[in-house]
Amino acid sequence: MIPFRRSTARGKAYLVGAGPGRADLITVRGLQLLHRADVVIYDRLIAQELLDEIRPGAECIFAGKESGRHTLSQEAVNDLLIARVRLGKQVVRLKGGDPFIFGRGGEEAAALAAAGLPFEIVPGISSAIGVPAFAGIPVTQRGVANAFAVVTGHAQAGVSDSADWEALARIPTLVILMGLERIDAIVQHLLAAGRDAQTPTAVISWGTTDRQRVVAAALDELPGALAAAALPAPAVVVVGEVAALREQLAWFGNPGGAAGFVAVQEVSAAQRRIEEAA
Repeated sequence: MIPFRRSTARGKAYLVGAGPGRADLITVRGLQLLHRADVVIYDRLIAQELLDEIRPGAECIFAGKESGRHTLSQEAVNDLLIARVRLGKQVVRLKGGDPFIFGRGGEEAAALAAAGLPFEIVPGISSAIGVPAFAGIPVTQRGVANAFAVVTGHAQAGVSDSADWEALARIPTLVILMGLERIDAIVQHLLAAGRDAQTPTAVISWGTTDRQRVVAAALDELPGALAAAALPAPAVVVVGEVAALREQLAWFGNPGGAAGFVAVQEVSAAQRRIEEAA
């Protein structure tokens, strides 16, 4: 058994990445901390099964965010972390994916540091790499893609009309998080910057979970394919030749197909139970 080393500090915050969706993709360290926490402040996109791992009597606080609606402001979350650590609590801030990849973990760590309080960063598997992997898409591949970039599709946080689209269009693999709402604009920006209209793309919804669905299409056909599929968020968008590899490498569930280049993959709960029992 891997030993658990408890901090000697009386109160401490742990910024823990819960992984890309599926509960058993959290790290061993993250799960150990969850079992021992006095307080757990958790986000919307964590696997709900992880809440069953919290010890009885621990304080659980929901701090989920989605487009246009925040349960708590970021400032309120920062204040909450500081207040509970000052009370001498062991506090787990449980965040989807990795806390430092579009997770505002850096802001929370900075607030704790400014308050002179101890904290630890516990990395998690980012959805930017974990979700494509579950769809059979390696974000790099020898002879196909020797670099990748991860950007956010959120209008206020990175991929916007002022982004360097010419630079982004030249990157072999582009992974876009939180991009569904602006997919039409993102595609138009990439095409205008010179990306080939026939570039393979894939969009993975609720990746790694039993709700996973994948829509694949040529870049210029992607908005129409997504509209027809009514694919729900959260979703990860992959633009690049590696997206075509899923036709060979799709392993999670039963790949389905449709006419032409558009394919939809659905993973059943029964299949997930079989995989977990194996």
